Amino acid sequence: MSPAVTQPGWHRRRLLAALATGPMLVDRAPARGQPLSPTPGPAAPRPEVLDRPALASLRALQATLLAVSRAGDGNAPRLVAVGERGTVLLSDDGGRAWRQAAQVPVQVTLTGVRFANARQGWAVGHLGVILRTEDSGEHWIRQLDGLQAAAACAEAATRVGDERLARQLQRLGEEGPDKPFFDIACRDARTAWAVGAYGLAFVTHDGGQRWQPLTPALDNPRSLHLYGVLPPGPATGGRLLVVGEQGLVLRGDSGAAESERLSAQASGSRATLFGVVAAPSGGLLAHGLRGTLLRSDDGGQRWQAQDSGVSASLAAAAPLPDGRVAVLAQSGELLLVPAPGVPGQPLQRRPAPPGSLPAAGLSWSQGTDGTALVVAGLRGLRRQSLA
Repeated sequence: MSPAVTQPGWHRRRLLAALATGPMLVDRAPARGQPLSPTPGPAAPRPEVLDRPALASLRALQATLLAVSRAGDGNAPRLVAVGERGTVLLSDDGGRAWRQAAQVPVQVTLTGVRFANARQGWAVGHLGVILRTEDSGEHWIRQLDGLQAAAACAEAATRVGDERLARQLQRLGEEGPDKPFFDIACRDARTAWAVGAYGLAFVTHDGGQRWQPLTPALDNPRSLHLYGVLPPGPATGGRLLVVGEQGLVLRGDSGAAESERLSAQASGSRATLFGVVAAPSGGLLAHGLRGTLLRSDDGGQRWQAQDSGVSASLAAAAPLPDGRVAVLAQSGELLLVPAPGVPGQPLQRRPAPPGSLPAAGLSWSQGTDGTALVVAGLRGLRRQSLA
């Protein structure tokens, strides 16, 4: 392992960036006052990995994996993990044994996965890829790629009245398919949101038949990276919530129309936020760089810093069935954040298991031996008992 990975400043963004299939392009915005072209420039070449299916390999079990999700509710749903080169792994025994999915149409790194129910879900990744499954992760189809996303952004630039926003959208279009999505959230099998680098954001309201840019609705003039998204629900006050670089928190309407807005909320932190979850018994927790842990009890309008007691970046979080939230540091340390309103339950810290490697994804399973965490990281998956 390189020293850079083990330093306290390492965080999930560097892990994701290191796995990118191509370099991020520099800002090529036209000079102020230069007229906008109604169409994008010359078409960018299509990366071959967008059309190459993921390879079946025994080494897939040791691949770098960046996210893991439960396909459906209940104590024993299928677990689905995603990662480098289009790797998708499935487990039907609570994370003890894993196998590869039957069909994945791309070889790009996948960074996020989420299910609307036991069978229907989405995965996102580099080169603007969005995949959909209808059979619990066995087979996937590509619904969007970076070339299509770039064309949609360039087209949207011709419709907005704000010059700054138009230039931001045109720039996204001109730079082509280089930008990754980092997270996806879904309200049901028809409505989902994907967010990623440089303010890239898309929404679908028809199960992914059409993905439209959500970027015009975001109060993100500096095009900060977006790392986490939470769908509208009771914990968010019925609003969509997005977190990202430099403490960015956006909250607002769901993006059904370009006139809707997601406004920036004061998080009280300048630390990059890597994700946000709704606690089972109410409230929101956002986690991020160098032990940053923020809590909101009013749907994300106001945030309070929580003392995590760790200096490593908090890479992933998962609500647990007992009302607590598990938060995993990239160093392997585990935080168990108590349910709100429960007296006498302090935040618990557990040391990293021996040989822990940087982690990027977290879920849970429950069986006869109690609740266990399922951790996705640099060398595959591990199961960690909470007993």
